[in-house]
Amino acid sequence: MTDNHTQDIHTMNFETAFNALQENVAKLEGEDLPLETALMLFERGHALAKRCAALLEEAELKVRMLTSDVSDTPPTEE
Repeated sequence: MTDNHTQDIHTMNFETAFNALQENVAKLEGEDLPLETALMLFERGHALAKRCAALLEEAELKVRMLTSDVSDTPPTEE
């Protein structure tokens, strides 16, 4: 297995988590898996999707904060 499978999901950056999620989905869609394995992959996929969503939400909040700082700043006179 690759590092994506062994790395703790909570420490993954967005790109790593998203790639691992895509791999998970491909395995679930493309293989005839035993129920236990499919459930394990589903649970991992759910955790990866939550991680991606949290990181996107965090990024959106930062963008909102940065853009509100810009709009709150009075224009400078040259």
